[in-house]
Amino acid sequence: MLAAGAPSPTGLRVFPEGFLFGAATAAYQIEGAVAEGGRTPSIWDTFSITPGRVVGGHSGAVATDHYHRYRDDVATMARLGLNSYRFSISWSRVQPDGAGPANPAGLDFYRRLVDELLENGILPWVTLYHWDLPQPLEDAGGWPARDTAARFAEYAALVHRVLGDRVRNWTTLNEPWCSSLLGYANGHHAPGRTEPDAAVAAVHHLLLGHGLATQAIRAQEPGAEVGCTVNLYAVSPASDSPADAEAARRIDGLSNRLFLDPLLLGRYPDDVVADLATVSDFSHVRDGDLETISTPLSMLGINYYSRHVVAAPEPVDGVVDWRGGGAVEPWPGSEGVRFVKRDGVPVTAMDWEIDAPGLTETLVRVNREYPELPLYITENGAAFDDQIDGDGAVNDQPRVAYFDGHLRACLDAIDEGVPLRGYFAWSLLDNYEWAWGYTRRFGIVHVDYETQVRTPKASALWYSDVIARHAVADPQGAEPAR
Repeated sequence: MLAAGAPSPTGLRVFPEGFLFGAATAAYQIEGAVAEGGRTPSIWDTFSITPGRVVGGHSGAVATDHYHRYRDDVATMARLGLNSYRFSISWSRVQPDGAGPANPAGLDFYRRLVDELLENGILPWVTLYHWDLPQPLEDAGGWPARDTAARFAEYAALVHRVLGDRVRNWTTLNEPWCSSLLGYANGHHAPGRTEPDAAVAAVHHLLLGHGLATQAIRAQEPGAEVGCTVNLYAVSPASDSPADAEAARRIDGLSNRLFLDPLLLGRYPDDVVADLATVSDFSHVRDGDLETISTPLSMLGINYYSRHVVAAPEPVDGVVDWRGGGAVEPWPGSEGVRFVKRDGVPVTAMDWEIDAPGLTETLVRVNREYPELPLYITENGAAFDDQIDGDGAVNDQPRVAYFDGHLRACLDAIDEGVPLRGYFAWSLLDNYEWAWGYTRRFGIVHVDYETQVRTPKASALWYSDVIARHAVADPQGAEPAR
């Protein structure tokens, strides 16, 4: 039998049997219908209508109208051959006050969506929190407040009671780095606060909420498959200097180890706690919290987009100020670290460097340094300036090349023994791209935001062919699949 990842006589590199190919979305980015069916505002509703917060003053009020068009969108998934669909639940649609009884109309929407997916042979993969905290919980303190973690566990149990008979795979949090440090340290995401000490508390309470939610779900279904999704980066120093190596250690700590270590090892990394000593005394951590946070996972989701190349701040009078003179950045205690763009490295429309080998590096590292468990790429994709041509097609070859390179990076990791079980392209649809509004397109399906017409791009058709073949072209052999 041909080994997974090895080139076949046809010039294809084959994925392991059972490998999942899916696509992912998030509720606020696609659903719209923000005031329908009993839904109440989340922090992103509030943030998006605050002047100056989002490019163009855009909001997710309509987004891609998935709330009304989900059947058509599921039909598109089926035509593309997706094995699985990763979507998030809008907390404020299901539990409008962030506590108390469920909203039946909100739950019914997700029942119908799950049923539609199952009827089309698509595995539903639920994310419980993708950044849209109900506004009443933010008004009560948000994620820096410990009580929010308890409310999240109650919400998780509520959703699981209703969907647990049909949903096998559960992700508690998506990218807690963003929810905590972009939301509370530099305020570039909702709720827009610039309080580094609160951001560090938010990190902990998000992770605590994950642990409590995992326990709550397993109390109802001991065998439930529950995981967490973290956004990870390969991190490299800009030079061989000790100062740049220290910059890389700091950013790796805040990007990666601040989340991986408590989740998988039951502790915060000592060096990162020391880096954060000027920001937080960690008095918000209570006895037993880390045991809860490190409740065993069924799988770990990894979102990967790019590599960080970093350098130390320029010294002033021979002194390096890691705090950056009070700069407002999402790197508490290390705000002064500089992020370096490398000459000749291509970038996406987000100005993120394209570095597929960094994905292999990240996967191998997680598998080497932490207890082994199934891994999934729960997001990977790229924004480009897509255009519909005169024939009504979107020939997004840069995205095809991006996916091709990163899928081959996945196979390289599998060849090195990484237990990678699936890949979810980000994103199924062009959508509301958070603080960038509708100015950045990540979808494999183009959306005309005025008419809501969907057009599968060349990348969607290419990905569909990869799924059908269960393989990508060997770069040494045949041309890529079309």
